[in-house]
Formats: sequence, C-alpha cells, structure tokens
Amino acid sequence: MKQISILIKPASSLCNMRCSYCFYADVSSLRQVRSFGVMERETVTRMLGNVYAGMSRGDEVTFAFQGGEPTLAGLPYFEFFTEEAALLRPAGVAVHYALQTNGLLLDEAFCRFLKQHDFLVGLSLDLYAELHDANRLDSQGKGTYSRVLAAKERMDKLGVQYNVLAVLTAEMARHARAAWKFLREKKIRFVQFVPCLSDLEAEQREKSALTPRRFAGFYSELFPLWREEFLRGNYVSVKFFDDLFNLLTGRGVTACGFNGSCNVQCVVEADGGVYPCDFYVLDRWRLGNLREQRLTELQQQPLAKAFVNRPRPEEELCRDCPYRRLCGGGCRRMHREMYVDETGGFCGYREFLRQKEPQLLELAALLGRG
Repeated sequence: MKQISILIKPASSLCNMRCSYCFYADVSSLRQVRSFGVMERETVTRMLGNVYAGMSRGDEVTFAFQGGEPTLAGLPYFEFFTEEAALLRPAGVAVHYALQTNGLLLDEAFCRFLKQHDFLVGLSLDLYAELHDANRLDSQGKGTYSRVLAAKERMDKLGVQYNVLAVLTAEMARHARAAWKFLREKKIRFVQFVPCLSDLEAEQREKSALTPRRFAGFYSELFPLWREEFLRGNYVSVKFFDDLFNLLTGRGVTACGFNGSCNVQCVVEADGGVYPCDFYVLDRWRLGNLREQRLTELQQQPLAKAFVNRPRPEEELCRDCPYRRLCGGGCRRMHREMYVDETGGFCGYREFLRQKEPQLLELAALLGRG
C-alpha cells in the first residue's frame, strides 16, 4: 500500500503579499523563469493521469497546494481539480487534500468548498499583530493581520480543519510566553513554527532569520508551558514536539529532514515541472515534467538520487554528540538556523535536548504506554 504526497504550485510564485522573509520569492528569483503563471486545466488532467498511473486499490494520495499563494489560481481551478481527480481516480484509491495559504482570499464560498472536500488548511499567521504586520504586508504595503484573523474565524465558524503556520523569526523567538498566551487565547490547537531562513545563497545571516541560540531559547521556554497543559489533559499540537515524540516513541520520522536524511518529494510547478524539494525548486534540480512523464519514472531519475545522496560536510560538534541518532545533522537547508552556529561550537537542537532530556524521556514513556 503506497502513500503518496504531491505538492502543487497552481499559481507558481505569484502572490498577493510581500512578506519580508519569503523563501520562495528568493528561490524563484534564482531561476531563468521566475513564475510559470497559473496552471492550465490540460496540465491538471495530464498530471493526474501520470500520478494515478501505477496506483492500485488501497493506495492513498494527498494533493497539497502551496505557492506563492495558491488561491490566486481561483476557486474555479480548485473545483475543476477536485472534479477531475474524482473522475480519473482508480477504484479503491483514497484522495486527500491540503492547502497552505495566507488567507486573504478565503471568503465564505472558498471556505465552504474547503469544508465540502475535507481540505486540511495551513494558515500563515504570525500570531500577534505586531509581529505579523511587521513582516506580512500586502502588495500595497499594508498590514494583513486583521484580514488573516478574519479568515481564521470564518474557518472556525464553518468547521474547516486548519493549523496555524507561524514563521519563527529571531524576534518571535524572544517571546515564547507571549506566543503560548496567544495560542491559548485564540483557541489554536495545531501550530507549526516554521524557521525563518536566510536567502539560499546569502553569505551572511539575514536580520530576521532564526539562529541556533534563539531556536534553543524559544523551545526551551515553550516546552514547560506546553508540558504543563499536556499533563492536565489539554493537548496542543506543536509540530516540533509532535515530530520529536514520534521519533522518541518509535513511531518513525514524521517530518522531512528531521533525522538528517533527505527524501525525494514531488513538488510540481504550474507548468508541470517536478523538483525534489520545496527549498530547491531550481533549474539544476528539475527532474522532468509530470505532463509528459509518470510519477514513478520521475522519482527514479538519476538526478533524484543525486539530490538525496549529495555530500554534506560533517560538523566537528556532531562527531561525539550524544543526540546524533535523533537528528543525523538535521535538515541541510535549516542547518544554520536550527543547528550549528557560525562559531561551530553551539548547536541549538543539542542544547534544547540537553536541557529537557529528563522531561522528554518521561513524556516519551507516558506516550509509549498510551
């Protein structure tokens, strides 16, 4: 039984916001073609055929839409996609949907559609207004906090499943208690703190980018607050903690790169082009085109294997690290934000584990029994 995930960019790098830290704006600027526009319906049909080819009863596929801002493709695009996916779906194959969005276009009609088709939505919201509006501006340079919060409340009202995606900047990392207070006040039960990255080819760290010390400080302050609620029976899903406990309790790796290993994802640009990782949607890593080739063929390309097996320098700090089995050096793209700093003598992940090891093991034992 196969479980496949396809990450689709239906509006390429197009966006109705101008976030100061957008990693995809940086990535797309390094390509010959910055934006491939909006995905054509013929591309949808041919892509679906090449994804479904080779799938059989009992298999599952998740179509996740990202950007840029995917809702710029328009509600009719998503209506066509779900209709076509149902029409072409092989018997016994389960189809799931997800959407990552800034929320600006999530009116009531869009939210009703998301609810009808059981979309899991990732809503980009940097928690409280001051942080959000400092970085997440619209194309006219205006803050977007109130509009995004309105989209959250609309999804609450209509019962749309969602989690909050908050970019963990160097500034936010100083305010773990304020972040936790916001989550509790707004009744947010699922959150992922996404590390703010420096530009791919930047020689120096961007001002807003996370650092290993800020990473360790944020999660070390957040963990006891989260743990206290957990022991009271109030579970709040913090993605980093979820992934860590899945690893500690033997449930496996539930986040790409969490154990230092890369996998070939299937990231599809609006023209059907396929890439192995959302952080590296670059010309040199283009595997082929899902309009013309089957998914199984693209995953077996020599370039895909080269991406997974590309060498990585080993940090001296990692060689005798007691926690190496838990991270394997970590995600390469997030290395200088989460792991080893520029001095080579400090690792944020290692420091968090060192501080919280007794409590982590205690909870892992409880979760393992549960």
